[in-house]
Amino acid sequence: MTAPLDPRSQELLEAKNFAQVGTLRKDGSPSVTPAWVDVKDGLVWLNSAEGRAWPTNLRRDPRVALNVQNLENTQEYVAIRGRVAEMTHDGADEHIDSLAKKYLGLDAYPFRQPGEQRVIIKVAPESVTHRG
Repeated sequence: MTAPLDPRSQELLEAKNFAQVGTLRKDGSPSVTPAWVDVKDGLVWLNSAEGRAWPTNLRRDPRVALNVQNLENTQEYVAIRGRVAEMTHDGADEHIDSLAKKYLGLDAYPFRQPGEQRVIIKVAPESVTHRG
């Protein structure tokens, strides 16, 4: 069951704050990765390159935990637990460019590697907790 994002949690996701993305490795141990984050239509959007560990972890086990801390007030954060609703390559290059604009002020993602395939990971929140 999808949990709605309250207005302040939505603001934290829309701001220039990083997400800490928690996934489970094949052996069941946790892994946490920082990532740029976006929100659209009640879903949390992440973007990565194919071949990285955390998208691979999410394909095997779609459960995910996110923590997004307010960089302007580090005592405020939103913690989200959910599941991957969709992983898609459609629009992934444009999405990483929009994230580069948000986080770096650049029109294009400057760290793209030759042959890299981007993927959008859309997370449906099941639990949303705002603190601060």
